[in-house]
Amino acid sequence: MKRVVINTYQIGLVFKKGAYQRMLKEGTYWLWTTETAVEVYDVTKPFTPAYELNILLQDTQLAEALHVIQVKDNEIALLYENGLFKQVLTPGRYTYWKAVVDYAFVRADLSKIEITESIDRATLLSKGVTSYVRTASVESYEKAVLFIDGRYKQILDNGVYYWWKNNIAVHVGKVDTRQQQLEINGQEILTRDKAALRINAWAQYRVLDIEKALLQNKEYEKQLYVTLQLAIREYVGGLLFDEILEKKDQMVPFILEKVSAAATGLGVAVVGFGIRDIILPGDVKEIMNQVLIAEKKAQANIILRREETASTRSLLNTAKLIEDNPMLYKLKEMEYVEKIAEKINSISVSGNGVLIDQLRQIFIPQK
Repeated sequence: MKRVVINTYQIGLVFKKGAYQRMLKEGTYWLWTTETAVEVYDVTKPFTPAYELNILLQDTQLAEALHVIQVKDNEIALLYENGLFKQVLTPGRYTYWKAVVDYAFVRADLSKIEITESIDRATLLSKGVTSYVRTASVESYEKAVLFIDGRYKQILDNGVYYWWKNNIAVHVGKVDTRQQQLEINGQEILTRDKAALRINAWAQYRVLDIEKALLQNKEYEKQLYVTLQLAIREYVGGLLFDEILEKKDQMVPFILEKVSAAATGLGVAVVGFGIRDIILPGDVKEIMNQVLIAEKKAQANIILRREETASTRSLLNTAKLIEDNPMLYKLKEMEYVEKIAEKINSISVSGNGVLIDQLRQIFIPQK
């Protein structure tokens, strides 16, 4: 006889000459010496038998004491112990004791894209699961379209999305729905009279229809750039050089109206446009400077002639007043003598009195 003790949280399996006989639970057992092979297992740990599992499972009592999990190809199983995620089970067969530890399993089919299983975000982002999951985030100012195996599936609003990672191609195309600016610089354009100009412009636009922008058009931003470029060339090429400078402000409404229909077809709306610079060739710039100088000189001459005319007219009026009023003439003489005297410190008079008589004649009016 042989005494065998099975402790708490243990299970014993009895084998006779390599053949499974029965299962022993907690307790003390006496066995015949021929039944000497007893395998003892800890029920708090996974069951890893040393013999063929299919043979052992023929024992109904043992089968009822075990969790048997068969994970197929293209599947994984999430193992939870006492409500906490423990590990990922890859394809294969696993056995756990139905005893002290509360085991739970969530089986996931990786052959599909959608994650329909009840798995929380923290578990999906955990170290063991994240290698099986692909993610895409759509910001609050973005919209996105989902393509599966190259086919359009749906529009994605802002948020974070999770899919199982497999051999199915998943692509997320995103657009920024905020107002954006497009620079249109260095446009070499000939006017109707063959003057070469270089124009720098800008345009502001916003994406309104993501399906048109991404599904019906390729590189909608480049197409919008070309549309604006052609509209600018059409406007500049239809006017003379002088008309361009005069009608610069009329270009904005013309461009906005011209590109409106094409922009709608691209799924965008052009909300603003402006000309930053109109750069003239060197020789044209020199000629324009000369014209400007000549114009300013002509304006200066006109002003000078106008002032001279006014001054002459004033002198004529003064002369007429003096002619009609001899006293006014004497006052004018005294005014000039006073101005002369202000510049003289002293006067020395010598002679026979003729000079004094002359001065008296100046300041004393004749009766």
